[in-house]
Amino acid sequence: MKKIFFLLLSAATLLAGCGTAPNEARTPQQTLAQSWPQIENKGKNQPVTLVMWQGDPLINQYMNTYVKPEVQRRYGIELQLVAGQGAQLVQTLAAEQQANQPSEADMVWINGETFYQLRQVDALLGPFVEKLPNARLLDLQNPFINTDFQQPIAGMECPWGNVQFNIIYDSARVAQPPRSFAELPAYLKAHPGQFTIPNEFTGMTLLKSWMIALSGNPALFRGKFDEAVYKKWSGELWRVINTSKPYFWKQGQTFPEQLALLHQLFANGEVAFTFSNNDAEVDNKVNQKVFPATARAYVPLPGTIQNAHYLGVVRGAQHPEAALLVINFLISPEAQLKKMDPNVWGDHTVLNLAALPASQRQQFERLPSRRYAPRRAAIQGRALPEPDPEYMTRLFKDFRTYIIESHAVPAS
Repeated sequence: MKKIFFLLLSAATLLAGCGTAPNEARTPQQTLAQSWPQIENKGKNQPVTLVMWQGDPLINQYMNTYVKPEVQRRYGIELQLVAGQGAQLVQTLAAEQQANQPSEADMVWINGETFYQLRQVDALLGPFVEKLPNARLLDLQNPFINTDFQQPIAGMECPWGNVQFNIIYDSARVAQPPRSFAELPAYLKAHPGQFTIPNEFTGMTLLKSWMIALSGNPALFRGKFDEAVYKKWSGELWRVINTSKPYFWKQGQTFPEQLALLHQLFANGEVAFTFSNNDAEVDNKVNQKVFPATARAYVPLPGTIQNAHYLGVVRGAQHPEAALLVINFLISPEAQLKKMDPNVWGDHTVLNLAALPASQRQQFERLPSRRYAPRRAAIQGRALPEPDPEYMTRLFKDFRTYIIESHAVPAS
């Protein structure tokens, strides 16, 4: 969590210590009982604070130069973007609730384990998606959109974008990348120093995909977390990685803690591989001249994780109606079209294009083609659903224990 959001929390805590009166704002039930015209009337000309990951310049540019001016023009809303994500976001919102204070955040960009944890502490407004006029356009029959890490979204968060994990490599240095996870260890041994794993969300998505590939049975990872399944196949994963670790970048003695650092190592030619959870990111990174023009992306066999990311409204939001207006705009065909352009962000739409008028559908179909990544239709058959959030939580912990710190892997 960035320090800005900690400052917001500190302010809330200070107010609580001064005996500030409890939040007298409308209850979530009262907010959600309103009609859309009432929501529009109350939401206009209000500020909205969105807490979001801000680690990608193109995403930040989309939000700052397109979304902020548009919601200001349409609704008079001043959209404020605050950096924050993950466990610290959950802790901050939980602390505000315990202090009985209105939240400094109105909206949050979330998925997976963060969604699960926010549900556990009752920090989300409630089932709001059906209130949005543009919700009728969402592709809510798609299991990669209506389910978040095996959790039905149940209207508690609104789909915003859909992505699939992919491997990015430098074709000037890698003549033939390993086409499957099974081929990866032999490739690393033959080409030492080119590969590493970031110790963060994208790296854990790589590990999940690799673990599922080792099992040979993606169905094992559906439903609730299974301790026996995890123990068996994570143990196999750690053994495979430890065998290959001497052939990693810096002989596996250190691992990047942020994806941005791995991207920098790739851009500088120190490694030949990096990764992305966005299957179109390689195009915008080449277009920015961050990555070399020889960068390419692919999805190894048998497949990789595909998931969606979402927008939630905070239970203690001070401006919930304005947040709903912003979310409704962000899932509009106009905003989704702009976001899906690989020259802007490249984030795949969550709309059901068949539900759009022909003229709008054609605009999506005419978007610039990806030049350095495979098109979505070519990789959809290799899409694996996200497993239960506990798999990610355990992989984070055990990657540090058995790979970074090199503790012995217990027998499975």
